[in-house]
Amino acid sequence: MPTRRRRGDTLARYLNPSSPSELTSPDAASPALTGRIYGYCRVGTVQQVEDGESLGVQERSIADYCQMHGVELDRVFVERGSSASTPLAERPEGTKLLAALQPGDTVIAPRLDRLFGSAVDALQVATRMRAQGISLHLLDLGGNASTGGLAKSFFIIASAFAEAERDRARERISEVKRDQRKRRRYLGGKLPWGYRLGDTGELVPIPEQQVALRRMRELRDQGLSLRAIADRMKAAGFSISHAGVKNALAAAERNASA
Repeated sequence: MPTRRRRGDTLARYLNPSSPSELTSPDAASPALTGRIYGYCRVGTVQQVEDGESLGVQERSIADYCQMHGVELDRVFVERGSSASTPLAERPEGTKLLAALQPGDTVIAPRLDRLFGSAVDALQVATRMRAQGISLHLLDLGGNASTGGLAKSFFIIASAFAEAERDRARERISEVKRDQRKRRRYLGGKLPWGYRLGDTGELVPIPEQQVALRRMRELRDQGLSLRAIADRMKAAGFSISHAGVKNALAAAERNASA
């Protein structure tokens, strides 16, 4: 009798199996259509929702797959009008699917991009499913993505693409912030001293505070302490603490170098 694999297997186990037999054993090669069988379909555009053609093709492919393996399909979750970039757990029907799943169940989707919103989403959800003993079948990838050689390839590729997505996201955020700083746009948090928020989200200089800010820089260049500068500002009618002076000077330096 094949030994059941522990439910808490980690991603590292998929990427570095302890022996080749893990990928070629009868247990790993079996269809693994067990428990309750759930299908998942998704259409994103209004046209697809209205004509129903895409949904029909997806549902038939799932039904044919179940018939081929001699199992009964318990339920199909149909997602209408959901964006492809939305993670599975944030979609209405995706939320219901994940809530219904129990250890030993099976999820079938016609295509990888129908089920998951990104490589990161695919990696996270598939890893959780595998850890909970839930079988995942992706028909465009050949079937069982939970065990065997397909699972190894799936997790390696998903992991690589997920890391690439995270890198691109970090790069895009950095680029946007650099561009926003150059255009004096508000990036969130506390407004820098000497500015107010404009009607379209831009930082608008407050003339009198800008004069005081230039004076702060002059006093700092002369060697005055932050507390001494704050005292000078208070005497001039500006209520600002020594910590506020420090933050205002730092923000001004960042804006000048942007």
